[in-house]
Amino acid sequence: MDKPTHLIEFEIMLLGRHLTFFGPRRRDAGHLDRSAYTMLSRLWAQGPMTIGQLSDAFGLDASTVNRQTAVLLKAGLAERIPDPDGGIARKFRITDEGERRLDDERARAVEGLERVLVDWDAEDVTRFARYLERFNTDIERRSGAPWTRPAHIRPPGES
Repeated sequence: MDKPTHLIEFEIMLLGRHLTFFGPRRRDAGHLDRSAYTMLSRLWAQGPMTIGQLSDAFGLDASTVNRQTAVLLKAGLAERIPDPDGGIARKFRITDEGERRLDDERARAVEGLERVLVDWDAEDVTRFARYLERFNTDIERRSGAPWTRPAHIRPPGES
């Protein structure tokens, strides 16, 4: 094999290990756990979604999504609403409190990333962001589960 995919695999494993340095890590002191952070991020980016849509988006069975959304509902981070498009199924929407907590957690993650990337020039950070996006969108294309990417979080110079 002419591509060093074994090196990428190893570095991805380490990245998963290092995520606690700047990402969601615990359920205390106002921190969101990883599943809440991810689900709220999806609702924030895409808007209201049904259990079925969330299940498809995350590749999880409906019972797992039901448990995760129940935690969000209990904490006041998401709410059930009638389908804005007039469908029968109720949808989940991020609440103002959920958005505030997500913004706080995201700000902590960005601060952590900035500490790690302090010695990188802006061009390297942008290039790295583009490679990560390309990697993730290739995975999403192959899995059939794309993620919405809001325009205001894209690297500079992209629309």
